[in-house]
Amino acid sequence: MHSLHLSHTDKAKRYQELLPQIESVISGETNLIANLANTAAILKEAFGWFWVGFYLVEQENQELVLAPFQGPLACTRIPYGRGVCGQAWSRGETIVVEDVNQHPDHIACSSLSQSEIVVPLFDSDGHCYGVLDVDDDKLAQFDGTDACYLNELADILSRHAMK
Repeated sequence: MHSLHLSHTDKAKRYQELLPQIESVISGETNLIANLANTAAILKEAFGWFWVGFYLVEQENQELVLAPFQGPLACTRIPYGRGVCGQAWSRGETIVVEDVNQHPDHIACSSLSQSEIVVPLFDSDGHCYGVLDVDDDKLAQFDGTDACYLNELADILSRHAMK
């Protein structure tokens, strides 16, 4: 399945429809892994991105460890500050990469990945407990619209999964 080519308005509308649906699906469940799994599946189905998934912080090793995802085989562990995921974790901010081949220290889990967005996930104390990682096989698939709504999604996940 290939990613959908949506205008900014259509993309925003799709997110506005999806976020309440995701919140409804996860609101009755407190298990983080179950909620991340369903969220990855919903996003992959809705947008057709190449890879959608999560990495969770493993504090003792200062690494991100692969968690629920949809898509091809992925890197299992990412060190703190390395790659786009590790950089989003260390900075505590969303990173949008139009062309992963031009991004310093990009970790290529798949040579098909061309663009990426990574959104940190924070617990109620403001500590990053993981990241949402989305890759696509086309350049420049992610923008400020994605960043805005995926950050909103991160807030929803944190509210429901970290009880």
